[in-house]
Amino acid sequence: MKKSILIASVLLSVTVFSVSGFSKKEAIIDLSHYKISEKAYLYHVPTKKETLQISLLPTTPVFNIFLGKSFIGFKEALGFNESTGNYASVNTYGYLGKYQFAATTLSLIGVNNTTIFITSAALQEKAFVAYTSRNKWILRRDIKRFVGTKINNVLVTESGILAAAHLAGAGNVKKYLRSDGDFFFKDAFGTTIQTYLKKFSGYDTSSVAPDIKAKAV
Repeated sequence: MKKSILIASVLLSVTVFSVSGFSKKEAIIDLSHYKISEKAYLYHVPTKKETLQISLLPTTPVFNIFLGKSFIGFKEALGFNESTGNYASVNTYGYLGKYQFAATTLSLIGVNNTTIFITSAALQEKAFVAYTSRNKWILRRDIKRFVGTKINNVLVTESGILAAAHLAGAGNVKKYLRSDGDFFFKDAFGTTIQTYLKKFSGYDTSSVAPDIKAKAV
C-alpha cells in the first residue's frame, strides 16, 4: 500500500513538473513577429479581359506608344538616338545637347553661345526645328523627286531624308540620293545615311516649313 502511494506521488510530481515546464516555455515565446499585415492580402488577380488587353499592347519603344509618327515623335526619337534625350550631353567630339549639334552648325541658325545653349532645353528645341526647316529648304527638290522611291532597298521618306541631313548635312544627303546610294558617308561612330533613312522612316514632318533663313534666336 505504501509502495503504491509512493509511486503515485512520484508520478504526480513528474506530471506537475512537466506541465509547469511547458507552461513557462509557452509564456516566454514572442510570436508578434510572425503576424502578417492585413495589407499583405490586398492584391489583384487580373481577369481574363484584363490579361487580353495587356497582351494586345504594342511592343514598340515608349516614345512611339505615346507619340506615334507625329513630328514630336520624330524629334523625340531622333533626340533619344543622339543622346538618350540628354540636354546636357557633350560627346567626345564636342557635339552638344540632346540633338548633338556641332558649334559650327549652331552658328548657322543664330546660336553663338554654346554655354547658354547647353543649359537651355527650350533653345535646343528651337534649334532643332530651325535646323530641320533649313535642311528641308535645301533638300526640297530632292524630297519631291525621291520620296516614295527605294534606294538600296530602303524606302525613301521625307522624315528619313531630314533625319539623314541632321546626321550628315544636307549636302551629303543630296549626293547620296542623286547617286542612287553610291555616295558613301558615315560619321565618327560609323553611322551611315542609309541607317537614318531607314530608322526614321515614315514620320509626319509636314508641319516643318522649309526656310533657308530659319533661326533659333
